[in-house]
Formats: sequence, structure tokens, C-alpha cells
Amino acid sequence: MSRPTPLRGVHEALGATLTDFAGWLMPLRYGSESVEHNAVRQAAGLFDLSHMGEIFVTGPQAGEALDYALVGHLSALEPGRARYTMIVNAEGGVLDDLIVYRLAPEEFMVVANASNYAVVAAALAERAKAFDAAVDDRSDRYALIAVQGPRSAEILAMLTDADLDGLKYYAGLPATVAGRPALIARTGYTGEDGFELFIENGDAEPLWAALTDAGEPYGLRPAGLSARDTLRLEAGMPLYGNELSAGLTPFDAGLGRVVRFDKPGDFVGRSALEPLKDVPPSRRRVGLVATGRRVPRHGYPVVADGTVVGEVTSGAPSQSLGRPIAMAYVDNDRAEGLAVDIRGSHEPVEVVDLPFYRRNK
Repeated sequence: MSRPTPLRGVHEALGATLTDFAGWLMPLRYGSESVEHNAVRQAAGLFDLSHMGEIFVTGPQAGEALDYALVGHLSALEPGRARYTMIVNAEGGVLDDLIVYRLAPEEFMVVANASNYAVVAAALAERAKAFDAAVDDRSDRYALIAVQGPRSAEILAMLTDADLDGLKYYAGLPATVAGRPALIARTGYTGEDGFELFIENGDAEPLWAALTDAGEPYGLRPAGLSARDTLRLEAGMPLYGNELSAGLTPFDAGLGRVVRFDKPGDFVGRSALEPLKDVPPSRRRVGLVATGRRVPRHGYPVVADGTVVGEVTSGAPSQSLGRPIAMAYVDNDRAEGLAVDIRGSHEPVEVVDLPFYRRNK
């Protein structure tokens, strides 16, 4: 049985197509996913992200515990700031990619993907045992609503006195939004400017309604998982289970920059990852743009001269480019003359740098 978010009634009233995602009943789309996608690129979109996990690490050694548990240098994070990082196993394989917020000197919030937050919470609890720190999975207490797009700041400003202009990317601050307490974070998964609002479950419906009313003159639309996926694909952002897995290291994914060998002390996975930092992986993550109209999809083979040299991890039609796009892992020495095997037909593709789309700032 799929678990509903606190906004299930809202989604049903809006006529959303609901689907199971990581054990949660989530809106796939409300109507046209292309309309929802374009609304985020041109105006703003409203997302229910309440399936994400919120795990708190607190105490005098909370920062040091996270330095040991994760690949990043979290004890160096200033209160009010956030950082993208990963948790890996002893072999260096990615268990999840995360955003960590430092809320106070002795309080951090780790935001994990819906499919992994129980694994992340258990791993953090085990790895924190040697430190004066406590791990508390509070995922059941929080809803998460995101407003994303170039008009998002204008919309949110109508509902809060918080200094949104002074809020930097990957930063957060406690505030009141539409009369409700919230943590406002300037983060997102769409490639656009935007905000994620962490709130109590009971405040989800009133805040969604307030954002809907405030955003109506600006062209805000509710957006589902389908638009979220095409937006993050255009932005070149990895999805756990597609571009990231326990069988891949951060270096395999081209994200070795998040691994901080310069932080003090040991960390889980260090001995496995350190030999890889100066060695090119055998495969690399690349962007592919189709020259035809057929769409490369997850799991399709990438071929060169009839030989399989890689595999598509994510693919979809791109509203912004007007052509099908994909991310794939391909052999490091093969970057030309590639095609994707789509049901036996080898469809030519061009290799491009990621991301496919970059917003105007």
C-alpha cells in the first residue's frame, strides 16, 4: 500500500494522476507534463516533495560525526548554509546523495531521498556512535513544498517578511510563510531559482493554498513527478537509482568534487576512494542529444560500430531543446560515432557537455 503525503486530498481535488514512487502515493502529473515543465522554466511550479526524508543530527560533536559518516566536510559549514554531499559504503559505493543543512552550531538536518532515508538514518545512527551526537529520523513530522522557477521569489515574497533577496543559493532560514512557521531553503532540483519549504504536516494544505493563490497572477502551476524528472534531466542532475547507486562511486558519476580528503580525520569509504581520485574511471557520465525523434530511455544500450559501449541512465523529450535527450555512462575512450539501440534500431546521438540547460541569472 502506497503511503499518502499530507497533500493527498489536494492532489485528488486537482485531478492529479497518482502513482507509487518509493512507497509513496505521489502526483505524476495534473494535466500536461509539458505545460507543467514549461511553467517552471517560464514562471513557477509548485511541487509536493513530502516523500523526502529529514534526519536530524544534534549534539556537541554533530559536525564531527557527519564528517566521519559522509564524504563532505560538514563541520566547516556555517549555520544557515547547506551543502550537497553523499553517503557511501566502505567500498565507496553511493548509498544516497544528500543535502545537509546546518541549522545551528549543534544541529544539522540531513535530507535524504525517499527510497533511501531509512537506510541513511540507520547508517548515520551506527556511524555516530563514537561521537557525542544524537541521530533522530523526523521524516514523519515534516511536509516539504517547493516553489521553483524565475517568478518564485516574487510569489514567495507576497507571503513572508523573510529577506529572500539576501538568502543565498544553498542557504536556509527559519521564517513565517502565510502565517505558518517554515524553514525556507534556497535549493531545488529543477535548474531554476526556487525555494523548498520545510513545514509541519498540518500546515501543508493551508500553505499550498496560500502559494496557489499568490502565484496565480504569475502563472504558477502545480507540477508532478514527470515534470520534475524532465527538469532535473535538462539540468544534468543525477537521480539515485539511475545515475547513482551502490555500485558506483562519486568519481564514476563525475562528482568526485564532493569528496573532501582535506578534512581532518577518517571517514567511511576513504580508503576505497582515495586511490581513485587521480585515476580516470573506465566509464563516464555524459549527455546525449538524439538527432532523430525517438527517445533514448533508461536501460537502453549505447553502441559504437555495433558494439555496446555504455547504457542510458535517464532519457526524455526535452521541452527546452526540442529534441530527445539522455544521460548515459559510456566507455571513457568512446565519445564519437555513438548511437542508442532503441528496440533494435541504432539511433544516432551527439555527445554534449552537461547540463543540457542552464538558466539565465
